[in-house]
Amino acid sequence: MNSSPLLPLALTLALALSTPAHGEGTKGEKDPTKPAAKSQGKSKLQDYPNLGSIERVDPRLDALLPKEARIEKLAEGFDWSEGPVWIKEGSYLVFSDVPQNKIFKWSEGNPATVFLEPSGYTGSVPRGGEPGSNGLTVDAQGRLVMCEHGDRRVTRLERNGRKTTLARYYKFYRFNSPNDLVFNSKGDLYFTDPPYGLLEKNADPAKELPFCGVYRLKPGDKEPTLIIRDLTFPNGIALSPDEKRLYVAVSDPDKPVITTFDVQPDGTVANGQVFHDFTAQVKAGLKGLPDGMKVDRKGNLFATAPGGVYIFAPDGTHLGTLQTGQATANCNWGNDGSVLYITADKFLCRVRTTTKGKGW
Repeated sequence: MNSSPLLPLALTLALALSTPAHGEGTKGEKDPTKPAAKSQGKSKLQDYPNLGSIERVDPRLDALLPKEARIEKLAEGFDWSEGPVWIKEGSYLVFSDVPQNKIFKWSEGNPATVFLEPSGYTGSVPRGGEPGSNGLTVDAQGRLVMCEHGDRRVTRLERNGRKTTLARYYKFYRFNSPNDLVFNSKGDLYFTDPPYGLLEKNADPAKELPFCGVYRLKPGDKEPTLIIRDLTFPNGIALSPDEKRLYVAVSDPDKPVITTFDVQPDGTVANGQVFHDFTAQVKAGLKGLPDGMKVDRKGNLFATAPGGVYIFAPDGTHLGTLQTGQATANCNWGNDGSVLYITADKFLCRVRTTTKGKGW
């Protein structure tokens, strides 16, 4: 990995303080919503080394990826990179390193540097496992919203650098370890809660809920609504452009699938079914499991799974794969909305596309 200077000691100590109440929290490197340079378009992108390859399965992929498309390796040396999200008003990317308990910042032509530490665990007792932040997104005001494994909550980074806890409990029971999240156009926040932030996963004595749920938090609510409770390891989550379909990845090695649900008018979901089954890829020894995913404007799904990022048409047809050769955790759109950033184990990568992400 490129050399990443740590935060000044005084700031690092301030960041280590526990944040048990709303409005109290960790200070970051800089307000991610403070205007800076305008977002960079593809014309300003530099060339980086290649990583992996691109498999083209269906001719429809040509409308999404140019013939010369390639996977570019932007940075490396992370323990487990996750949750990339583009900060439009700063023209930079932030992403989690879950085991390191840090969020990193990357911008064009610059090395990755520490943006926030600690990112997901503020306890005083040192611990291993996956304590840091995982999935990241931004709300309608451009504020960073984080799933925190170690502190077992969902938080928002305010403009003054402090954190606000958005969700910590379901019916007075602590979450397992919120993992990934997505907003709809009304501001409702959907998020998953598998056990990966617990040291012993489902067998951990600190686990309080007897299931791994998917939740919806409405603006202003203090507690979310449980909308799915029968998935073994719910992980990545995404909404179709019309917000009528909810995708949830299940990172269960015995049943590695992406599921879909019909979103009802009241925000709940129904009619769950398997969208794609990755059992064959897992049995073939490809690294990874179904994980984070995003959709483009036309509803094509870019989903991380064993060996890379799989691209599906809305009807479920597999169009092609960005073969990173790594256990690949997540992806998201950046720059002008046409650049897909990918977190793949120790690497940060990207692919320049000819489509644009949902919301761009």
